[in-house]
Amino acid sequence: MTNLEEMLNWADNWMVAQTGEPLTPIQEAILKGVWQRQKYPQIAKDYNCSESYVKKEAADLWEKLRDELGQDLKKYNFRSKVEKKNRVSEISHLHDSFLQIDNVICNQSIQTIKDTQHRSPSNSNSPSSKNQPTIIDLTEAPELTDYYPRPTEESTLKQWILEDGMRLVTLYGLSGIGKSALTVKLIQDIQTEFDYIIWRSLGNPPPFSTLQTELYQFFSQSQPNPCATLIAYLRSFRCLIILDDVQNLFKSGEIAGQYLAEYEEYGKFFKQLATSSHRSCVILLSWENSRELATLEAEKRPLRSLHLQGLETLAAEQILKDKGLNDETQWAELIRLYQGHPCWLNIIAATIQELFNGNLSLFLSNPTELFLGDLEPLLLAHLERLSDAEKTVSGWLALQGEAVEISPHPVESGLSKSEFWQAIQSLARRGLVEKLSVESGYRFLINPVFQHYIQSQLT
Repeated sequence: MTNLEEMLNWADNWMVAQTGEPLTPIQEAILKGVWQRQKYPQIAKDYNCSESYVKKEAADLWEKLRDELGQDLKKYNFRSKVEKKNRVSEISHLHDSFLQIDNVICNQSIQTIKDTQHRSPSNSNSPSSKNQPTIIDLTEAPELTDYYPRPTEESTLKQWILEDGMRLVTLYGLSGIGKSALTVKLIQDIQTEFDYIIWRSLGNPPPFSTLQTELYQFFSQSQPNPCATLIAYLRSFRCLIILDDVQNLFKSGEIAGQYLAEYEEYGKFFKQLATSSHRSCVILLSWENSRELATLEAEKRPLRSLHLQGLETLAAEQILKDKGLNDETQWAELIRLYQGHPCWLNIIAATIQELFNGNLSLFLSNPTELFLGDLEPLLLAHLERLSDAEKTVSGWLALQGEAVEISPHPVESGLSKSEFWQAIQSLARRGLVEKLSVESGYRFLINPVFQHYIQSQLT
């Protein structure tokens, strides 16, 4: 793997070859900072200058380097472009010196050899060394048909993966909320930043050893000299792995995010990804967040979790427009009632067409009663996974009718303080409970659609 010193040496030699002048101190500071994934304010602070000065010098530097690294060069993709360049291609004459790339497959060792008269051909096995595009396997990914934009979430994920260098990202939320669609769209936008991309569904999870072998074979099929282990590939190449339906690795009937005994090796692998140095990223798509990964995230490890919620109003309105609903003035109310959840809105809009010929006013004629209909099996699938304590707490929350504080905990629940708080935490990790900020701290509210369903089951 290319290191900081080798990158600076390459950049300095390139600048000498192009301009006759070496890197200036501020240019070196910018390259060093960006390589270490620092932002401009931090670079300015370390260099003891203004942020505006850093930005001005950086813009000039990127403009110079675009001739070598591509016109799409930006701060966030500088490191990946240099690593690819130095890993896979011959470097042109550098004045009286030459940079030779000796790309050894597993450790991507890059050696700078000066004062040589001739270059040896590169023996790199990286796909891009042969001018090949990213190697992608999305055979198990869902087809992206109708996509409703999520600009905020798209920006956040790109920031984490491309700029912040997160090694593990968990995208969790209710079934049908759009986790897979968002990830497919994300791949379309960032695929050129990776050497390999592979999507695997855990709808019927294999033993971890089987998945490990499958991933290893995917990476090694294009390599004449394979790496020794899967983690070696993740260190030597820029790989993106997406694992869908991760909730199937977890126990049902217990606190969220606890691994089934036969899948504990997955948990060890995810922990290794978060705690070991490598260049790749694994995205986990799940109904619930892992308890263990939530702990590692709290320890400031290079992993993040994003709770995916409903669509913004404009995107949700597009669903209703596509479904041919009239009474546009009431679209906002329907979106509010069903939380902007794309799957729920599609199902309810289909019901409105089926029963009321698209007349939304007739459907909303009784605003005090929320119609669930075909949503009930989807809601039940989530509630069946709850622990006994979670069922007790969700039932209690459903009867409150408003967001509530949890200290002191309600003794009428029959649970100890520890049991009650743990159940609240677990329900939040399933996306069933929302945390609202108030002056005194936080209040907690169960998802209104689930609240209505639970109330209907209690009567």
